[in-house]
Amino acid sequence: MAHATLNRRALITGRVLNTDRIISPPGCEIASILVQARPERLDALEAEIAALPGCEIHGRDIRGKLVVVTEAPDAGSLGTMLNTIQSLRDVYSAALVFHAIETA
Repeated sequence: MAHATLNRRALITGRVLNTDRIISPPGCEIASILVQARPERLDALEAEIAALPGCEIHGRDIRGKLVVVTEAPDAGSLGTMLNTIQSLRDVYSAALVFHAIETA
């Protein structure tokens, strides 16, 4: 087996590349996302986000804010989830406020 090579992309994505395959780190990615939305649509939006795989609502403010905690297998999936939440109807903004890699 060839030695693993590190490059900028491998470091940024948390993966080590070698000539055989991409090796993902063990565990998963955990993140908190602060969502600002239309206050009058908060109930429907909360249900929509909670239905997304790996998402839980951990905080709510009646002025239109939700704290979403999500778990994903890798950084790419986490980014996709952030984009999915951002693109939901009635969402003004979705911002990543915490990110960690949980090791197995």
